[in-house]
Amino acid sequence: MRGPAGWRTHEGTLARELQLEGHGLHTGRKVRVRILPADPRTTSSGIVFRRVRAGKVLAEIPVDPWLRRGQPLCTMLQAPNGMGVRTVEHLLASLLTCEIDHAVVELDAEEVPILDGSAMPWIDAIRACGRVALPRAKRFIRVLREVTVTTGEGSQLHQLTIEPAGHYEVSVSNNLKGFGDLHWEGAITPDTFALQIASSRSYGRLKWAVPAIVAGYLRGTPILRGARPSCTATIVGKGVWGGLRTPDEFVRHRVLDLVGDMAMAGAPLLGRVTALRPSHEMNFRLVSKLLATPDAWEWAEFQAEDQLIEE
Repeated sequence: MRGPAGWRTHEGTLARELQLEGHGLHTGRKVRVRILPADPRTTSSGIVFRRVRAGKVLAEIPVDPWLRRGQPLCTMLQAPNGMGVRTVEHLLASLLTCEIDHAVVELDAEEVPILDGSAMPWIDAIRACGRVALPRAKRFIRVLREVTVTTGEGSQLHQLTIEPAGHYEVSVSNNLKGFGDLHWEGAITPDTFALQIASSRSYGRLKWAVPAIVAGYLRGTPILRGARPSCTATIVGKGVWGGLRTPDEFVRHRVLDLVGDMAMAGAPLLGRVTALRPSHEMNFRLVSKLLATPDAWEWAEFQAEDQLIEE
């Protein structure tokens, strides 16, 4: 049995260090990021976030759904000591689809920078650094049986299902007043993600953002303090400030977030995700329920000759 088309057979890391800076979507704070390659001579442990301040390591936070903490409008990982990192989803989607399986992401503030609101700047930066294959087979999570999470009903129904498939596939449907019913489906590979999904931006209505910012200040939780038309697709009335990159940009961004949140599982999927009105919370519920159901998945990996080996 051959592996899924478009994916490599060996795990990888960056060929050189990546440095980038920007501001957080929610905190508004400036943040500097260094992504350090894994040492091929040592046993690596996936993607690990490292919080630093003045050269001192404050916490190391592996990508693990059990370390996820609920936050408005983003995905957050938190170490046992309370130190966290917010808005990780765009970077995780980019690392997964650029096949950077092992690296350390070092930040000097709490939130991953939003950049232009999409994953494309991360894709470009990672590709510019290059990739080095590691001497270990590429691992996938193969789905063995259907798992579903649901909340709400009628027009407020949110439902995500994952089921067996030979490739990583998604089908996402979402509706937005003034823009109609939107749908995107297809295979997720490094190329299709970069070409069709990565450029889609975070979005929201201006009339919702202002009260959310105020509520965040009152509650002491930063929300959208860094939101600008330069880093979001800002909806004003029935239009978008500056226009859309694609007519269905909003649903493509839902795909981007879904891929980033499912990356908390630690590997690409061999399965099909069907999502109706997905959200960060529902994405987390799906990945955590899948991993908590032992007979619903298994590890699978590929040797260089594309022979499927199961652990």
